[in-house]
Amino acid sequence: YGRLTSVHSRYHLLSETPTEAQIAFDEVFTNAMLVGAPLLMAHNNDYGWWEIEEKLQMARDKGLNMWSEYYPYAAGSTTINAAFLSPAEWVEKRGYKYEETIYDPIDDKYLTNETYAALMKKDPARSVVVEFPYRKEWMNNWLAIPHMAIAADAMAGVGPDGKLLPWDADWSEYRGHPRTSGARGTVFKMGREQGIPLMFTIAQASYWPAKHLGDCGLEAMKQRGRLQIGKVADITIIDPINVTSNSTFKVGEHGIPTTGIPYVIVNGVIVVKDNEILAVKPGKEIRFPIEDKGRFTPQDREKWLNKHTSGLNPELLEGHTVDDGCVDEILDKKH
Repeated sequence: YGRLTSVHSRYHLLSETPTEAQIAFDEVFTNAMLVGAPLLMAHNNDYGWWEIEEKLQMARDKGLNMWSEYYPYAAGSTTINAAFLSPAEWVEKRGYKYEETIYDPIDDKYLTNETYAALMKKDPARSVVVEFPYRKEWMNNWLAIPHMAIAADAMAGVGPDGKLLPWDADWSEYRGHPRTSGARGTVFKMGREQGIPLMFTIAQASYWPAKHLGDCGLEAMKQRGRLQIGKVADITIIDPINVTSNSTFKVGEHGIPTTGIPYVIVNGVIVVKDNEILAVKPGKEIRFPIEDKGRFTPQDREKWLNKHTSGLNPELLEGHTVDDGCVDEILDKKH
């Protein structure tokens, strides 16, 4: 269909054979390679990321449009009913303790076995923050991987009551992972501290995502992600010395905006001026053209058998037997 395949693979986080994260990646990777489909591996910031990145780089060397993304935190966020957070998986198999690793941003408390069980009954879709201590030693590596894009993986903004916040809500009301407002500011800060060239970080933030999406055939992204005469004026102006995230896991600070971004221009219109957000909305939807007719074609069993077998299948012999002389005729036609 000429469209992007973006995946959250099964076995994510797992390291035990035969359910390693890399095995699940190989499933989608193989299919994408065979049909030549663009592939985005979401959240390649857990076990096995190094093998996955190597394969993606090899695929790009062969001319395939494949890449990944990461977010720069040792903690992620998901709903409490995620299978891997069950007592059997998280506590018994992996050896973690809820009271040390699973934080409820709405109640501002770490869970216990008892509060986990209670929330599963009361609010199984509640978002929680999950700490992965092993990520810390890997995070600086992700800053330096070509074509790896920065992701925020932002969850829907909810307030202290667990209900969705309006767009104009004060940031202090937000309850959730600080990556929602701080992912890119965190990457720029880390990159600055680790000596990553500024243009490399900018490429992770803008150019590579735009390039890969444009290479998928998304025309709007071919006009973005780069400063060039004739392209769309979507421009973020940063203070490279001071740009930083400010959001934390402390209640009231989950949504503090990143600072060091004094101006933002969207479609040639200033939307942030002198660090203040203006009441304008010049953005446009970015998508493929809507098609009047779908392109899905149901599989025709007989055509499939004719294409992928020798033609000697009983249902294709049309009443003949292998002994009555029709075999040579069938094989001559096919081969």
